[in-house]
Amino acid sequence: MSRRSGTCLRLCLVTFALISALAVCGPALYWRFKKTLKLGPSKSSCPPCICDCPHPLSLVNIAPGLTNLSIADCGSNDPDLKQEMEKQFLDLLTEELKLQETVAEEHSRHMNITFGEAKRVASQYQKEAEKCIAATETCEEARERAEASLIRERKVTTVWEQRARQMGWEGE
Repeated sequence: MSRRSGTCLRLCLVTFALISALAVCGPALYWRFKKTLKLGPSKSSCPPCICDCPHPLSLVNIAPGLTNLSIADCGSNDPDLKQEMEKQFLDLLTEELKLQETVAEEHSRHMNITFGEAKRVASQYQKEAEKCIAATETCEEARERAEASLIRERKVTTVWEQRARQMGWEGE
């Protein structure tokens, strides 16, 4: 957590410095930029203004104490930040690699759990599909037997109908 607070403190200082610099230098840059962007002759209804404005103050003139700050002095009161800043570059890289390895192991563990769950569900679906196939085959066999029985019945009916006609039955 101390690493985050140190980074946050640095980010806040840099943001404050940039905003201060833009507030001081922004208007002068805006007017200079606006003067250079005039395209072609423009007919103005009033003559150009002659300003006798003072130059904008620099950051050194506004807050002279800000220029004396050094990065080495930053966070000297925070022991966690001081300890973090004293680490060697190699230690920081080693720590980063360990963090990445931990994240990769966690990701791998999660993927293994997900893969196992997917295999279990796929196996369950396979069993259900085999049951459906067996039921379909049973139904198909029963249909074929019923069809064969119907054909035999029609043959028997045809034979009886022929005998009945021979005996004088006129039928429908």
